[in-house]
Amino acid sequence: MDQTDATAIAASLDEPRAFVAIFERHFETIGRYLRRRLNEALADELTAEVFMTAFARRASYDLARPDARPWLYGIAANLVRAHVRAEERELRALARAAADPTRAPAPGVDSLSTPLEPVLAGVLGALSPGDREVLLLFAWGELKYEEIAEALELPVGTVKSRLNRTRALLRAAISNQLPGLAKEASHG
Repeated sequence: MDQTDATAIAASLDEPRAFVAIFERHFETIGRYLRRRLNEALADELTAEVFMTAFARRASYDLARPDARPWLYGIAANLVRAHVRAEERELRALARAAADPTRAPAPGVDSLSTPLEPVLAGVLGALSPGDREVLLLFAWGELKYEEIAEALELPVGTVKSRLNRTRALLRAAISNQLPGLAKEASHG
């Protein structure tokens, strides 16, 4: 990478075409994250919207930050929040459904392909939107604590406590389900 994202954004203020570097570097990563969160059509639409929003707001970008990825994830997270209610309904429906390996995953929900699918979906659906966003940026966005904090404009300590809390909930849900899964596996 010859120039940092900050350098490309700064250059785009005088020459808008310089923003293409940001698009080329991060479009697939942001799109992949959104496709894990949403159905493909909506993810593609929001991915484009992330970059349109970033371009429109490039003058407010903090040029002291060389990597624009957390900023772009923050924009993506804000756009996803507009769709949170539908996501919560889908997760609750998936949690109520029996794990059926022949059934297609619910629209917008990435199949976990395990008997734990309804359990995990139930935990995700029960999380507050803020806790869920932190967990998914960590797990699916593969962001570090500091990057999540930057993307969501939270203190790093808040990110760590939210992840700790969600991990504890996931561990408890899985351990509560393990005896049933072990019994199910021995009969299969």
